[in-house]
Amino acid sequence: MIPPEFDYYRASSVAEALDLLERHRDDEPVLLAGGHGLLPDAKTGAADFGVAIDITEIDRLRGVGRREGERERGGENDSTAIGALTTHATLADAARVREIAPELAEAAAEVGDVQVRNRGTVGGNLAEADPAADLPAAALAADATLVLEGRDGEREMAAEAFFRADGGTDLGDRELLTEIRVSDASDPAGDRRDEDRPVAAGGAYAKKTHPATGYALVGVAASLALADGTVTEALLGATGVADAPMRLPAVEEALVGRDPNAETLADAAERAGAELDPEEARSDVAASGEFRLHLLGVYAERALTAAVANATGSKPGERPTEREEVDR
Repeated sequence: MIPPEFDYYRASSVAEALDLLERHRDDEPVLLAGGHGLLPDAKTGAADFGVAIDITEIDRLRGVGRREGERERGGENDSTAIGALTTHATLADAARVREIAPELAEAAAEVGDVQVRNRGTVGGNLAEADPAADLPAAALAADATLVLEGRDGEREMAAEAFFRADGGTDLGDRELLTEIRVSDASDPAGDRRDEDRPVAAGGAYAKKTHPATGYALVGVAASLALADGTVTEALLGATGVADAPMRLPAVEEALVGRDPNAETLADAAERAGAELDPEEARSDVAASGEFRLHLLGVYAERALTAAVANATGSKPGERPTEREEVDR
């Protein structure tokens, strides 16, 4: 299908992009990054806009780097910044991300196909916030902070507060998502930091792929911190099962303070759908809401098992309770 006519502008800086958004505010402007979400929607009529602002040449928004000095400024630990124009392929291969937030790297590796991963951007995926997209769940599990920039400056927002139902977000009409920041879960900040209790951390993403679209029928991202053989922190994000990515607090609460053996993980995973009404679960020709809720528990357990193995260096299924393994 041929998309409707629209005006096209290319911005070379964030300031220029923001100026263009303001100047064309009455023309339903949209931002064009990777385009793998916007362009198909334009062709099918799902997206209606008069102006497209191409931001792909803003180099400042590209790449993965370490942000140091946060601890000195505000008691937070060092964090890693991921530019919004970073491609899924770059994120999946980034050694720093695989080290501190492997659930993000694994989710990026699951996005679409090779072409989509080489062209699609992290910021575009999060801003589009498809209810079955992979990265939003991983952003929740990584406790990511999103940086939103407008003409009045920038603001930071926790990923959990960013997503709304059915692809909605808290991104303003004249704002850009410029950066995603994640911290090392094995290096807790503030009151959570205890030099005498070395922490091991690991994350993972497990996904049942929709057979037709490549999106997640159900996907679960998990991030765990362990000390002295017990779980000290647990964060899980799920996608595909509801009209927005969601945390799994019942699972998280069932893990903290416990030995992460197979029985614990299975018991916790059974609670994955505890706070979701079956009538509210997504349902389509590929899977009913009831089946998605069943898959949610299955893939929660798989993500947790892989996250523990990642944190301890054990193989999935092994009992990771030896202190020398946990505190590697």
